[in-house]
Amino acid sequence: MEVLKQQNVKLQVRDLKKQMNGKEILKGISFDVYDGEFLSVLGPSGCGKTTLLRILIGLETKDAGSIIKEGREISALKPSDRGMGIVFQNYALFPNMDVLENVSYALNVRYKDNKKAKQIAAETLEAIGLKDQLHKKPSQLSGGPQQRVAIARTLALNPDIILLDEPISALDVSMREVMKRELKEIQKKFRSTMIFITHDQEEAFFLSDRIMIMSEGKIEQIDTPREIYDHPANDYVQDFVVNHLDQKYESLLKCTGKKSGDEQHAQ
Repeated sequence: MEVLKQQNVKLQVRDLKKQMNGKEILKGISFDVYDGEFLSVLGPSGCGKTTLLRILIGLETKDAGSIIKEGREISALKPSDRGMGIVFQNYALFPNMDVLENVSYALNVRYKDNKKAKQIAAETLEAIGLKDQLHKKPSQLSGGPQQRVAIARTLALNPDIILLDEPISALDVSMREVMKRELKEIQKKFRSTMIFITHDQEEAFFLSDRIMIMSEGKIEQIDTPREIYDHPANDYVQDFVVNHLDQKYESLLKCTGKKSGDEQHAQ
């Protein structure tokens, strides 16, 4: 936590509020995102985490509050002018384009230079291990590689902040484990600032520098995984995070026939 505190603040969100159909979705939340960190926003469905992401990128408007990126209020800017990229759960790849064309498409729009766009796209795809897949169509790839293409498409644009909306939740269990490791490696390799939306406690703990736990439109706790586990802020965090992880661990021990460290020590 001390290392993070010494880093530059990349994004400041202050007193953000949002109502939909008379219901408070975001109840005046405030938090900072540090340069180069992986911040997970963890909470159950309906807690406001996806609405928060959509407001940050500019796909929805806020009712009140401020969004400040590197000292500049960005709430009035178009999504394309906010210096952020987004990776969706459903990949959103063009089925009629190959991998290289999918990644270079937005670059071509930006630079108006097809050769330069394809060069940057190819370099990004090579960096994340897709050099041999450049000319395949999305339908020729399984879920994991398709999601890597979607991530490469965002990385190629070199955004200041990457937002990820449950990007691996649709994958099968084994591929999710692979993608968790790859996502962590990609984040370190590109030194990206990432905000990761998830309902999965294990994902958040594995990937994150810090975790922001949400419930019913408010922040329950934001801290490092270790600090949250050792010092949950309230009963909600204790139950939703700590007890859940402990139960998963105990179930794993029962399945494998192994004993916990405490039980082994007692013997």
